[in-house]
Amino acid sequence: MPTREQITYFGAGPALLPSTVLETAAEALVNYNNTGLGLAEHSHRSELATNILNETKTDLAKYLDVPDDYEILFMQGGGSGEFSATVYNLVNVWVARRKQKILKELNIPEGKEIPEDVLLKELQKAVDEELKVDYLVTGSWSLKASQEAARLIGPEHVNIVADARKVNDGKFGKIPEESTWKLSKNPAMVYYCDNETVDGVEISGFPEVLKPTGGEDDPIVVADMSSNILSRRIPVKNFSLIFFGAQKNLGSTGITVVIIKKSLLPPAVATLAPTLLRKLGLPIGPIVFSYETIAKNNSLYNTLSIFDVYIAGQVLKKLLQTFPDKVDGQQKLADQKAKLIYAALDKYPESYKIVPDKNARSRMNICFRVTHLASGIDESERTFLKGATDQGLTGLKGHRSVGGIRASNYNSISLEGAEKLAKYIEEYAQGPK
Repeated sequence: MPTREQITYFGAGPALLPSTVLETAAEALVNYNNTGLGLAEHSHRSELATNILNETKTDLAKYLDVPDDYEILFMQGGGSGEFSATVYNLVNVWVARRKQKILKELNIPEGKEIPEDVLLKELQKAVDEELKVDYLVTGSWSLKASQEAARLIGPEHVNIVADARKVNDGKFGKIPEESTWKLSKNPAMVYYCDNETVDGVEISGFPEVLKPTGGEDDPIVVADMSSNILSRRIPVKNFSLIFFGAQKNLGSTGITVVIIKKSLLPPAVATLAPTLLRKLGLPIGPIVFSYETIAKNNSLYNTLSIFDVYIAGQVLKKLLQTFPDKVDGQQKLADQKAKLIYAALDKYPESYKIVPDKNARSRMNICFRVTHLASGIDESERTFLKGATDQGLTGLKGHRSVGGIRASNYNSISLEGAEKLAKYIEEYAQGPK
């Protein structure tokens, strides 16, 4: 049986965790800080749990340079849960702001209330004619997010800004030119997935067309960064909301992090009563998906897995200790590892076909096909995977929906691990055909 040291695991998630973090967590799971209880047994409302939560928030903000006017929330439900939560919350914000605009336009004298039926009629008209949520569809996950929005509020309210399949022969693998994006006027949000794990596509920087100007009409930009968070510097201030599951670069499965502008939370914006949303035919989200509720309760409205928060906190402490320049140091390493692997693949075009376009290649999920053997692609990939496993390079099989090979180059993959994979890629290409 192989030891942990003999394996380099390139699985897409749950992903590899640093061994030192797991060793520390294992001790905490049995007896945390000599309390006689394991961390998973302590109350999530204890002072001990609150300290872990607050410390993890502080370290995350420090590592990513999160501005003070943002709130960090720990939630549950994964990235897929956030497909729903973003719609529930930001549609509510859109309608609340539209309500204030209607009241202003009607010029209601101070102290006088507008008749409910008049307000409801104007709001319903606004919802029917103006409400849109915008989605940039660049891969499997952003497609699923857009489909969930259509399921919740109706396809008539969902605007596909651009569909990458239309510029790539029906398959994902390219990022459509920004000049072709068809953005709505004043949408409730503009959503995109920064890194598509299934399709190996990553948006290399914040889209120019979405950059804020400081005006009231700046779009509410939402990004799913589940698989590349903590791997590169991001302009947090350009986003209204960022969410990510922990199980790629931050920690273990079980918690989801939301970084949200405080201007989207009460008292900066007033959320609507469920009764009004029902009258407008809009969905009412579960209370555990309410950003207002989670923020009010410091992420402890319901039983949060403090043990998973602790693991995330230990990962962050290790990152801060390893990289004095914080995320910039990790970015240099991530780029170096990706460059090594892609260079090995590019060196043998007769043996490998990289799936995404060169300008859209993900640094985190390197997707390719093996065409080495004359017997065909299926046999080539079976042989490639077997040889890789024999060398301790595991987790390389592509997603079941697209097949192929996928090397997930998350933060916990060492430079030596990336070098070992690059060397194997070259050796396989040079072998019998």
